[in-house]
Amino acid sequence: MSAGVLDHRPTSPPSLPPGQPPTQTQPPNSGWRRAARALTPARRLTGLIAVLAFWQAGASAGWLGNTTPSPAEVYAAAIELIGSGALAHHLGVSLGRVAKGLAIGLSAGLVLGLAAGLIRLAEDIVDAPIQSLRMLPHLALVPIFIIWFGIGETSKIALIAIGPVFPLYLNVLHGIRNVDERLVESARSCGVGQWGLISRVILPGALPQILVGLRQALGIGWLSLVVAEQTATISGVGFLMNDAREFLRTDVIFVVLVIYALLGLGTDLFVRLIERRALAWRRGFTGE
Repeated sequence: MSAGVLDHRPTSPPSLPPGQPPTQTQPPNSGWRRAARALTPARRLTGLIAVLAFWQAGASAGWLGNTTPSPAEVYAAAIELIGSGALAHHLGVSLGRVAKGLAIGLSAGLVLGLAAGLIRLAEDIVDAPIQSLRMLPHLALVPIFIIWFGIGETSKIALIAIGPVFPLYLNVLHGIRNVDERLVESARSCGVGQWGLISRVILPGALPQILVGLRQALGIGWLSLVVAEQTATISGVGFLMNDAREFLRTDVIFVVLVIYALLGLGTDLFVRLIERRALAWRRGFTGE
């Protein structure tokens, strides 16, 4: 080894004069980053404001056709529906349907994914049927469900329940299987039992992927609700839209579309809030 290499030894930091407190070095652009982080909610609203502005301008200028209402007209129609109580009634019915369907579908997807991810025998039994059913467009099962369950609530809830099963199953399974094997072996070598291994190593490691599956599953749940309420129903926001179509009330149709969009956005924000709390320990890249 050359003497030049030995000369590049780490040197101690220069000593401060007596009585002078040490100063903390700030990373470059830290103030700019804090200001940008504080403005994040406002920045996220700019896209929605731009869409509303384009919608208003397009409807006023006739770019979107003569029958497309402006946001102001849609707002007036929403106030009318709220005042009559129709919106609250139909929205309550739709929320009840999607809550029942998601409770069944998310539970089934989570249980099946956990079983297949943790137990090899369960994967051998469950995975092939799930993958076969996943290839079927579940929205095309409406006629089958009507034949099996009738035109009542059961067929609608079954359609809402079947869609979220597959994305949640896949993400739970692959989240568990993507956990680093070295972490599992290290925990075993430290004497961690089977339940501790699952609860402290495997599930925390798989949680980011599970939450991604939850976001996808909730989106499919709302999509299934739209289709389920298009046929043989006398209540729900889907019925409200069909009824408005019969009377050429495009403003009411747009009110329902905005409600669907807001419900989907609200559930997505809810999952992201859970993700922020549950994955506070993770330090991932958040962008520049």
